[in-house]
Amino acid sequence: MRRPVALCLASAVALAVAGAGLLGAAPPAGAPTAVRGTVVVKGAKTNADAVVTLEAPGLKLAPPAEPLKIDQKGFRFLPHVTVVQTGSSIRFLNNDPEPHNVYSPEGRYNLGTWPTGDTKDYTFKKPGIYSQLCNIHPDMLAYVVVVDTPHFAVTDATGAFLIRNVPPGKYKLVAWHEKKDGLEQDVEVVAGKPLKLDLVLEK
Repeated sequence: MRRPVALCLASAVALAVAGAGLLGAAPPAGAPTAVRGTVVVKGAKTNADAVVTLEAPGLKLAPPAEPLKIDQKGFRFLPHVTVVQTGSSIRFLNNDPEPHNVYSPEGRYNLGTWPTGDTKDYTFKKPGIYSQLCNIHPDMLAYVVVVDTPHFAVTDATGAFLIRNVPPGKYKLVAWHEKKDGLEQDVEVVAGKPLKLDLVLEK
């Protein structure tokens, strides 16, 4: 049975309009975007290891199923700063030829001492900043920053950071560095419009 010509033409026009909409520049109302920028840490030797987070009420957390890793190698914690979502676990691995220990005054935990090649896991159940120390090697120091947001980044040596896939909305931006008081400011993320921020930590 043949379809009426008028109906066929109407269908073709509808498809053309729909296709034009798909190819248009305007993104969907809820399309996530990127937040990027730089952090300058005044007086520091490097702009690395500043933490930038975007916080808002009701954000859904998704801690990874597998533990993240902090290595003990060359009598250092690597990386120096690790950011995790609340509920995440970290696996500490001893890759040095001597025993190591991990404890945190803020977290009030001591994982004990273990030999080369062994690991210890710890789950961070509360947000906060936790220093990681070794009671055998007092020069060793690292930080685990536990946050109630999936939107975060750690700066590289140039101070650059990138937070991908941020849904549109209003957020509180928080920047932290171990040697500074940090800063907070309100920001708004708009769908399809990457946000660039230049931050300075002075105090």
